[in-house]
Amino acid sequence: MHKAITVTIKQMVRGVLFGSSYSVPGKQVYASFAEMEEAVRKRIGFYRHTAAAEGGVTGAGGILLGLADFPILLSMKLKLLFDIATMYGFDVKDYRERLYILFIFQLAFSSQDHRRKVFGQMEDWDHRAGALPEKEESFDWRAFQQEYRDYLDIAKMAQLMPVIGAAVGVVVNYRLVTRLGETAMNAYRMRLLR
Repeated sequence: MHKAITVTIKQMVRGVLFGSSYSVPGKQVYASFAEMEEAVRKRIGFYRHTAAAEGGVTGAGGILLGLADFPILLSMKLKLLFDIATMYGFDVKDYRERLYILFIFQLAFSSQDHRRKVFGQMEDWDHRAGALPEKEESFDWRAFQQEYRDYLDIAKMAQLMPVIGAAVGVVVNYRLVTRLGETAMNAYRMRLLR
């Protein structure tokens, strides 16, 4: 079962990672760092409200629509990360930047122990990126999906419950996207301000 879930998440994330690199906003020039950060906050706000609405609709639909929430929300979160990376001036067509996006994702949605390990890998990213393998096959997809699944289990299970599912979906998705946005901003600040 773990193997099937791992393969599903791996293929889904790979599909989003490949497709999102072609649907990111064009490189923009900002007058200042503060203006760039304001634009990033607005983008996070857009995705936060979209995810909240999506969570409410799928939560209201019961178990069948609730099951659709997982891939839709995952796609939205990854697309948000692509947009943020581009807004900070990074080229997401580069495999290493996409890998950094997955590290940000893990930093936001993992256990404390795993976050510590991931942060250690991200600290001097620009130096480490040169030593990375050229292929994504070296990425630990099983750890990625297990940490993500374990982090979301309780909150997302409540969304499948009749009656309260819509309210839970709105709140949970809003908070998850907020957390991801803040984590991404801090991760890119760490790189830019270094």
